[in-house]
Amino acid sequence: MESLKKALIFLLQILYPKQCLICGRLGQDTICSKCYNTLKIEAKVEQDKNKTFNKHLYIFKYEGKIRNLIIDYKFNDKPYLNELFVKIILKNEKICRKIKKYDIIIPVPIHKKRKNERGYNQSELIARKLAKNLNVELVTDSLIKQKNTLPQSTLSKKQREENVKTVYKIQNKQKIENKKIILLDDIYTTGATAEECSKILKQNGAKEILVLTIAKDIIN
Repeated sequence: MESLKKALIFLLQILYPKQCLICGRLGQDTICSKCYNTLKIEAKVEQDKNKTFNKHLYIFKYEGKIRNLIIDYKFNDKPYLNELFVKIILKNEKICRKIKKYDIIIPVPIHKKRKNERGYNQSELIARKLAKNLNVELVTDSLIKQKNTLPQSTLSKKQREENVKTVYKIQNKQKIENKKIILLDDIYTTGATAEECSKILKQNGAKEILVLTIAKDIIN
């Protein structure tokens, strides 16, 4: 049985060889060392006393190669790119140490209609693998998006704030009470989504919130 398993793995490696998800070179890890060394990793933590969440940690600026990869991941039916973003985070000890200080990780939810259309929640795919690799509990059934809203990317700053009001709800409140929470999203632009989610989490007993995003749009 074990020999058959090894033979199947070997066959799969031949049929579907590993390749860098940025440059496409075969025989590489999810990201090759050459591409990894070209990335401008920020891993920057920010605090704003006017925000409900306690801190914001973003990995990249939303520009260039990373911007294109996120757009592909989110809108162009490339869910496998979650492996790339997860790998980048796991390779960074500074980020991993921060994540491990928290009790649970919650991906920003999308409405069930949007999820059915896209086929996946891009933030949840990343959160699920980070939780497994860093031994942090994943919670996906507490923060719920109850209204299907317009995409934030199509709106102005003021419209974004209005667009997310009262669209989230909490269930299974006991899962977030007195917990240090990582709220994970793909992009931070105006912060409207992160703020609205943080408000309802804090109102329902969350102790501390770190907003973790793959990128931040510095212009906005």
